[in-house]
Amino acid sequence: MTSIPDSDDDRAFKDLNVVGMLHQFWEQKQVKGAMVETENLVVYESIPSPGPPFICYVTLPGGSCFGNFKYCYTKAEARRDAARVALMNSTFNELPCRCITPEFIARSVEEAVITTSGNMEDASDPGTSIGAYCLMLQSNTGKTMLEFQEIMTVFQLLHWNGTLKAFRERRCSRQEVISYYSHQRLDECMRSHMALDWLQRERQRPGLLSHELQLALRELAEARQAGRELRFYKEKKEILSLALSQANAEELEEEAWRGQETGLEYLTHGGHCIEGSMVDPSEHCQFYYQESGSDQESMG
Repeated sequence: MTSIPDSDDDRAFKDLNVVGMLHQFWEQKQVKGAMVETENLVVYESIPSPGPPFICYVTLPGGSCFGNFKYCYTKAEARRDAARVALMNSTFNELPCRCITPEFIARSVEEAVITTSGNMEDASDPGTSIGAYCLMLQSNTGKTMLEFQEIMTVFQLLHWNGTLKAFRERRCSRQEVISYYSHQRLDECMRSHMALDWLQRERQRPGLLSHELQLALRELAEARQAGRELRFYKEKKEILSLALSQANAEELEEEAWRGQETGLEYLTHGGHCIEGSMVDPSEHCQFYYQESGSDQESMG
């Protein structure tokens, strides 16, 4: 479904300069928080496209991500629409009802119990799903829901990647896992570990990465069009893309190796085998991962 170009809303937001308003909003928050760096507070990412619809993502300080949910005919329009969605969520996040308080925790846990048909007694046991959720909320008392979502994204990815299941199999308690990962940032190292896990799965089930990436792209598009926070969906796409690029590189390397073997065989059969030209297969470069110490969050 497409929107009408140059609608009244579009013209209004052009006049409001939502891109500038969003930057000013976070600039003021950084100053209040005694953080002096105000450059590159808000990062925009336009998806290359030869024509409409154009797509733009905006990442806020802390990692929360939003995108344009309207059908945009220009890159500038997509940028404004993404900024508008981010600004609305940023200002809404400042309301008192979006702050995690003891009252908020009690209400949230009660809703979770009703949704899962559990019981309130589980809230005091971190070994249960309700108890783990309650513990995470209590650990983030005083933070906003947007800040809490940034932390939850890490656990969503760990669940999706199968890491949490692996921890359970190793008999690690939920409390230990929550305590450790609540202070871990979602960085290139964590993404690389997850990409390696998916690369191992691709080796066992060729074609899996392409299938999962298509699903992730569809989920990302649906979430963006619904105006939802996108970091979980976008990180999934990035991790799978990284794993797929490595899988393709390995495939090309194997093809090159097979081509070299074929050439050597031809020379040998022709009586022209060159001494010292053979390559030891054991020296063939392999993409591998070696677990060490505190980096055991990566599970194959």
